[in-house]
Amino acid sequence: MNATLRAHNAYRQDAQAVRTHRSVEYDAIARITHALKTAMQRGKADFPELASAIHDNRRLWTILATDAADAGNALPEMLRARIVYLAEFTHQYSSRVLNDGANAAPLIEVNTAILRGLRDQGSNQ
Repeated sequence: MNATLRAHNAYRQDAQAVRTHRSVEYDAIARITHALKTAMQRGKADFPELASAIHDNRRLWTILATDAADAGNALPEMLRARIVYLAEFTHQYSSRVLNDGANAAPLIEVNTAILRGLRDQGSNQ
């Protein structure tokens, strides 16, 4: 590989690495939502996959709630409160899915609504 080609590849990698916080959030939520959907479709036959997806979703919502609760967060106060509420709902409902066999669809619906909001907000900027 010659020096010009290596330099071209290096700059291309850096250009791809530049992402907004919104796109990183969107990708993380989309990936976890996809895992939840896949695990739910497989049903009780693959409970470990569902448990793993639920765990990842809980971790995601813990991060989102922690960020929303931070005093330096620039989001409107009402939106921050809603994120914390959704995180609490997600944690409680996840226990119902894992312990009582409740359907994971409400967790997927919450994530999908957040994805829609991130997508719509991103297109307005």
